[in-house]
Amino acid sequence: MVAGVILQAPSVQAESGVEVRYTEGLVRGFLVLKALDGKVLAHGDLAQVPHGAKVTSHLVLRFEDGSTYDETVDFSQRGSFQVLNYHLVQKGPVFKVPMDMTIDRPTGKVVVRYTDEDGQEKKESEQFELPPDLANGMLPVLLKNIPDGTKQTSVSLVAATPKPRLVTLMITPEGEAKFLAGGASHKATQYRIKVKIGGILGIVAPLVGKQPQDSHAWILDGDAPAFVRLEGPLFMDGPSWRIETASPVWQGR
Repeated sequence: MVAGVILQAPSVQAESGVEVRYTEGLVRGFLVLKALDGKVLAHGDLAQVPHGAKVTSHLVLRFEDGSTYDETVDFSQRGSFQVLNYHLVQKGPVFKVPMDMTIDRPTGKVVVRYTDEDGQEKKESEQFELPPDLANGMLPVLLKNIPDGTKQTSVSLVAATPKPRLVTLMITPEGEAKFLAGGASHKATQYRIKVKIGGILGIVAPLVGKQPQDSHAWILDGDAPAFVRLEGPLFMDGPSWRIETASPVWQGR
């Protein structure tokens, strides 16, 4: 019986996507993006609106220098989470490669429009058989729905390099971390998120220093799990930054 329990340790399979344990609803929240030394770089606004079984989530990060990171994802939450459409715009001096990426699930078409180092506007387009576990714009939602005791979760991601590439995210829990909120102590599960590049590129990347940095995420435990913090690069070859919920600062009386 003990052997059976060990062999049947829970896991989330990439083939079917992450199962819906907590449905998403109407959300409005505010975020702050910081360097790892604590310096504030940008302020964020997250708006999430359900339309039956479909949900639209819109995140905007506005940087001090006028740069913006604008991400919209439509997803379904019938049985398992599934990205329906995705749109990412990143522009301004913060980004080495300003770009506009769209993912259309019905057609499997991914289009990336970007500006190269010489200021030339270019376009990359790829046709994919998009897997059901696609995670673009969905990471905080998926993390909240990983069952306790899961040793590792794999999901897919379309990364713009700027050429679109389908990669795998390996998500592994790394124990618990305690934090204070309103003077009360809470526990969060910490996750490591590693990008796995397939094919010959996956073999060569670490040798030439192109393997993406690992990211880390913290999810509040309990009956109502919630996103607490995410640390990692926001774009290809970018530095590790920290994004977390913001506290209101009142003006006047």
